[in-house]
Amino acid sequence: MSFETFSAHLLRYPDLTFSLDTSLMDIPSTFYETMMERVTKAYTDLLALEDGNVVNPDEERMVGHYWLRNPELAPNDEIRSSITDALALLRDFAAKIHTGEISPPAGGKFEKLLLIGIGGSALGPQFVSDALRPAAQMATYFFDNTDPDGIDRTLAEIGDLSKTLVLVISKSGGTPETRNGMLEAEAAYTAAGLEFGQHAAAITGHGSKLDLYSESNDWLTSFPMEDWVGGRTSIMSTVGLVPLALQGIDLDAFLAGASTMDAHTRETNIRTNAAMQLALAWHHEGNGRGEKDMVVIPYKDSLALFSKYLQQLIMESLGKRLDLDGKEVFQGIAVYGNKGSTDQHAYVQQLRDGVHNFFATFIEVRQGRAGESIEVEPGVMAGDYLQGFLRGTRKALYESGRRSITISIEEVTPRTIGALIALFERAVSFYASLVNINPYHQPGVEAGKKAATLFLELLADVKDILSEKAQTAEALASALRADPEEVYHCLTHLAANGKASLESGSSPHEDRFRS
Repeated sequence: MSFETFSAHLLRYPDLTFSLDTSLMDIPSTFYETMMERVTKAYTDLLALEDGNVVNPDEERMVGHYWLRNPELAPNDEIRSSITDALALLRDFAAKIHTGEISPPAGGKFEKLLLIGIGGSALGPQFVSDALRPAAQMATYFFDNTDPDGIDRTLAEIGDLSKTLVLVISKSGGTPETRNGMLEAEAAYTAAGLEFGQHAAAITGHGSKLDLYSESNDWLTSFPMEDWVGGRTSIMSTVGLVPLALQGIDLDAFLAGASTMDAHTRETNIRTNAAMQLALAWHHEGNGRGEKDMVVIPYKDSLALFSKYLQQLIMESLGKRLDLDGKEVFQGIAVYGNKGSTDQHAYVQQLRDGVHNFFATFIEVRQGRAGESIEVEPGVMAGDYLQGFLRGTRKALYESGRRSITISIEEVTPRTIGALIALFERAVSFYASLVNINPYHQPGVEAGKKAATLFLELLADVKDILSEKAQTAEALASALRADPEEVYHCLTHLAANGKASLESGSSPHEDRFRS
């Protein structure tokens, strides 16, 4: 690889201290020529989205997350006002929390924040909060699952709840994991002799179950969630901005970084559009069918959750069985990874010498730390080693025929984090157009929710039919006209949690259960 090739494939946005290096993806110029018709359509599709056209045909919805950082793009005054009004409302709320005008009944100020959500309603705020933690004014904790042990661990970490503010985030208010977390938190506050509503605020759809519950229980306030913003792209809506404002993070810089990246990636010249270059690189490496996984390796501890964030954004958006014409295509790009250089000790051996089913995306932060560094060896600092591992791993992979992309920013700030999020959001939009799928719905997720509901219904039936007489799973399943294996899993769950007794046999066939 020559320096001339590197220079030709390096795209820089100085106003964002950002660069994208695709020189090690080995994309021939002829590929861009063959893709021009699809590229033109992708630009048209994104313009239609930003203009307010219905681009989520399965749910008959507009998709408006790009309006959140530039309300002037919104298709009408009502939507534009809903964005700016919500922003003013949450800024005012955060300011009153910080000054103590809104305070806990025990006195003083709210010092900690507990966020209760699932998926996009938790993962985006988790990523940004972790990335920008040094700037945060409130220690922040999360209930992001319905795991009771995880809830207990988080409550133990928080300790004193009397000065802890709770944000419950759910568009419908009926999401089971979030509802369960809310009820667990409410019980913990009650057990501590505290009035939960005087510590709680909601972020939800107008008129939702959560909106009505928060109002009837005199919560501090409720912030709106719009139906034209999907969970995985909601970080710049109230979902992300309320907790970030409470943490004292610079919202203006965060939104401006995203808006600036949006502007750069509206350019119709492929060579100057970083999001289109990413989408085309993914398409080329995976033959437009996701044949290669994406390994995301950020060389910065504060970006450790970035691969997890991208996992949801990319896989939930692009993992689709049908295209927009109803044709079965089984699209998607698998995303995994963790931080360098720590975790490269775990998987670089396979990346270099094992099965060649991936391409890498390195995230570089050029500045090691803001202050002075000691020398760990004469003339060498810890950050020099980090850079050495990044460059060395990148080179070693390429020498073994493994391709990679390198994205660089100067430092981790609200502005650069906003820009990175916008970059990948727009790359996802472009890629979806290139392969003709709808990236804005999630039928597979809904199918999983329905299956879980059926299991819970069966669990209740199994619990009701249990008696003091020990019976096998097959006998109980026969009585319920249900699948014996599913009944068996219900029974072992009940037994493990003190709701049934198990008499173990030599196999699941011979295990017996009673109440």
